[in-house]
Amino acid sequence: MQGKIVKGIAGFYYVHVPHPDPPFSPGVYACKARGIFRNQKQKPLVGDDVEIRLLEGDGQEGTIERLLPRSRVLVRPAVSNLDQAVVLFAAAEPEPNLHLLDRFLVYLACQEVPAVVCFNKKDLTETKRLEKLVSIYTACGYPVYGISVRQQEGIEELRQLFSGKTTALAGPSGVGKSSLTNLLIPEAGMETGQVSEKIKRGRHTTRHSELFALGGQSYLMDTPGFATLELSGIEKEELWRYFPEFAAYEPECRFQGCVHIGERECGVKDALARGELAESRYRSYQLLYEELAQQKKY
Repeated sequence: MQGKIVKGIAGFYYVHVPHPDPPFSPGVYACKARGIFRNQKQKPLVGDDVEIRLLEGDGQEGTIERLLPRSRVLVRPAVSNLDQAVVLFAAAEPEPNLHLLDRFLVYLACQEVPAVVCFNKKDLTETKRLEKLVSIYTACGYPVYGISVRQQEGIEELRQLFSGKTTALAGPSGVGKSSLTNLLIPEAGMETGQVSEKIKRGRHTTRHSELFALGGQSYLMDTPGFATLELSGIEKEELWRYFPEFAAYEPECRFQGCVHIGERECGVKDALARGELAESRYRSYQLLYEELAQQKKY
């Protein structure tokens, strides 16, 4: 019988089985993994599709017999088989850290996870401000949504986006990830936190990765909020490839292998000077390039 791991805590893996064989009923089964996985140094992850053997009796318990092939794996958060990630930031309260947003997008691109940008709390910012934020990322080719969880604006569009897919909500604390999950799936009962008045950052509320069934083959994962995200495995000379808006200007660079930092005749920097590229995006590129260069030194 097949299901999907939706949570792992204290040695138990909770497997959602939407269509069990009689006499078992649909639901979530608490399962232990067979010792063979430990011997083979395999660790089941949230998001894994698995084959389980359900135990006879009244309880909803079982044993994971087999891990099915994974489509992709993220290290942080530890999750497999994601179809997409929605990078959720607040349009205000707290003010969006666009460098951190860009960092998320680079990380997801490296993992080949399709990314969607979403700004929550649209009701707390001016329309022109929201339009500017949206325009920065639509120009990069990302789907962008503006929503208000509090006023339930734009939620139906997200439901359609999530349909038939396994989606992770990524982003810092305090932007509304748990509130959005609770709105879409009231039974989830995710703990929410207020934004700290002193530091204008969200208090950490989600403590583990967990998938929630939206119905059918749709799953939504709320991930622990975090303020930094380490990038590894990227060569600084290849970083520009993870900024998709740069590609159109690459042919205008005079030198082959231009990294768009110190070169004088650079199509990307010329486009920036003409106002065709967002300054915040280029600044993020510079900071990430410098960070990767420093990593190589040490």
